[in-house]
Amino acid sequence: MVKKIQPTTFQRFFQIETVGASILLFFAIAALALANSPLANVYEQLWQIPLTIGIVDHSLSLTLHQWINDALMAAFFLLVGLEIKRELLVGELASVRKAALPIAGAIGGMIVPAAIYWMFNTTGIGARGWGIPMATDIAFALGALTLIAPRAPIGAKVFLTALAIVDDMGAVIVIALFYSEAIAWSALGNAAVLLLILIGFNAIRVRHLWPYLLVGVVFWYFVHESGIHGTVAGVLLAFTIPTHTRINATEFSRKARALLDRFDHTETGDLLVLTSKGQQETLFALEHASQSVTAPILRLEHALHNFSAFVVMPLFAFANAGVRISGPVQYPSIGFGVMAGLILGKPLGITAAAFVAVRSGIAKLPDGISWRSLLGYAWLAGIGFTMSLFIAMLAFGEGRPANTAKLGILAGSLLAGIIAAIIFKTTARKKI
Repeated sequence: MVKKIQPTTFQRFFQIETVGASILLFFAIAALALANSPLANVYEQLWQIPLTIGIVDHSLSLTLHQWINDALMAAFFLLVGLEIKRELLVGELASVRKAALPIAGAIGGMIVPAAIYWMFNTTGIGARGWGIPMATDIAFALGALTLIAPRAPIGAKVFLTALAIVDDMGAVIVIALFYSEAIAWSALGNAAVLLLILIGFNAIRVRHLWPYLLVGVVFWYFVHESGIHGTVAGVLLAFTIPTHTRINATEFSRKARALLDRFDHTETGDLLVLTSKGQQETLFALEHASQSVTAPILRLEHALHNFSAFVVMPLFAFANAGVRISGPVQYPSIGFGVMAGLILGKPLGITAAAFVAVRSGIAKLPDGISWRSLLGYAWLAGIGFTMSLFIAMLAFGEGRPANTAKLGILAGSLLAGIIAAIIFKTTARKKI
């Protein structure tokens, strides 16, 4: 009998992102189809439905589109923040040597696309969109990698994931600094007080998640009201979620072994847990021990992964990917700037920065990756769907400039994926 090998945490993450990318693509195509069908007006009016939450004198009224982009996306950014924190503490960004290559690549992959976009839009309304081609869509990039290079080494997948996470970190900073509105200082002050409370929870070692999430909702409200985009609250909340545990791995192993022995000894003979009070009590004790050894940050990240991949991102795509592609294109420099940033700026910036980092000795290529295949992964990073759409909406709101930016994002992401597939196809006989 062959023993089934359980997937690692990264493999489960990779599988979720891959399946999520397929669902994301389905909803994006559905949005495109509706926006270019006789139901286009119904589709557009749907997102303008107002929804009010709260009580008298303390309520928040937003359109359905705003609830998705401002509130629901905060949950996605909470997950992004948790991933960044974990990677900084124990992951691929935990040491200078391991982090140097994805950080260098991400920096180059943000600066060069922004510069190329700016070359097309030095002045006018389009100048505000320079942040659009900077981001990588981690779900689509990993999903595309699975389809076009299923035998890619684990080091390549980890590199692409770390690169996208650093990209997200840069996108958060860009959003906070350049795509927020005028600051309402009283609301910002209230948000600062709540952030201190959240930090205090961590300092006094509060491990239950509900206090963080409860205060986090109010924290999001004040950040949103301050003029800083509410999604930034998700990232800041993530950095307050504790990483400490009640017991360590050795203590858990000892307790778990003792509990499993007790589970076997309390078997009643019918192999039904329902009839064995001893087994039931043992299972509850084992569950408590598992919670004690699992850091709150891991519990929350695990809970948010499916919610983000299968609820938040599909809804975001369905609400934002609907762009009319008929008729003359308005503000073509915006579309060309986005496309050039994604299909030229991303691979050029990532590869050049990685080359400098490796040649200077501060980083090295992951095992099994050549410079040729690295260029393929760099082009995959040019798939900027979700985060690029998000920044486009922040930059231009709703209207013709945003519509053109969306066309550029869709075309640029598609072309980047196709070019990456061609590169991997031509290197299929070599180790990638």
